[in-house]
Amino acid sequence: MLPLRPSPSLSRRGFLARTSTGLAAAAASRMLPRSLNAAAEPRRIGIVLAGLGNYSTRELLPAIQESQHLKLVGVVTGSADKGVAWAREHGFPERNVWSYADMARMADAPEAELVYVVTPNSLHAEHSIAALRAGKHVICEKPMAISVAECDQMMAAATAANRSLTMGYRLHFDPYHQELIRRAQAGTDGPYLAMSGGFGFTMGRKVWRAERALAGGGPLMDVGIYALHEACLAAQADPVALTARERPKKRPDLFVDVEEALDWTMEFANGARADLFTSYADNMNRFRAEGARGWIELEPAYSYRGLKARTHEGPLTYPVVRQQTLHLDALAVALRQGTPVPAPATLGRRDMVIIEGIYESARTGRRVTLRY
Repeated sequence: MLPLRPSPSLSRRGFLARTSTGLAAAAASRMLPRSLNAAAEPRRIGIVLAGLGNYSTRELLPAIQESQHLKLVGVVTGSADKGVAWAREHGFPERNVWSYADMARMADAPEAELVYVVTPNSLHAEHSIAALRAGKHVICEKPMAISVAECDQMMAAATAANRSLTMGYRLHFDPYHQELIRRAQAGTDGPYLAMSGGFGFTMGRKVWRAERALAGGGPLMDVGIYALHEACLAAQADPVALTARERPKKRPDLFVDVEEALDWTMEFANGARADLFTSYADNMNRFRAEGARGWIELEPAYSYRGLKARTHEGPLTYPVVRQQTLHLDALAVALRQGTPVPAPATLGRRDMVIIEGIYESARTGRRVTLRY
């Protein structure tokens, strides 16, 4: 078991200052710095996947297998047969297959030190709190929860358990996004005052992401969160107010109790604006930030791989990386060394404040002042 330590409180600006200097180089070489390599940290941290859907299977499992600092030691699943199959295929004991109802039993597995919660949004709080109470560090997939109140409950549980609660914000570790962060912090293009873009795709059939009971909302909770988070990175600030509008539904039979598409504008204290969009009926995957001295545009901006970017100076090209591997290794190193964790829960809560504000504005038609 990792030694007890408080979950550090780290501002977004402080976190980005730390990560931007080292992780872009790490991404380019697909390695951590020499001082943080596997030889320096021979014992791997045991990680448990809670939820065995497509993201766990296609992205997180390969990331763990590529990791220099982690190993898969168990799973939490609603299917005992599936869990046993994973245990046999990936070499961990069958006793480390837990159901969601008995996550408390993870306390009896000291080799399980970190739990990645990858269940539907409305279950994030319940499953994260269960893992924290079992004495495990937790990384929670976005969005952190379906309300700010749930985020507060999760953070209180982390404090009570003396464990770290972090977010699955993979793009912080992508080299293209690292360059956006670097330029924003350095003022390369001047402060970014005009930002635009969005993330959307055409949903062909109804899945849990289109049901409020499980998702907490529509595309804003799923893919729109990437755009609002990116705008905060580019602005190097949190928005102070916003306005939002829900677009008329093209398929009301499919999106019964969630939005199908949303437009919103975020306002920042320095006068910067971000005009953003998300949809389950339109394809978009781009982000642009403009300053007085230049601009940067990413398209596609939010995919797992194949990102592209250009600036007023020309195109940017970086090697293909697995964002999740870089993220998980950076987290493992922070946990092992007792240093501030990347993508702390404070960022997840901040994004949930913004999301609640967007829904309030779309519902009332009024400008909403944000209070964190």
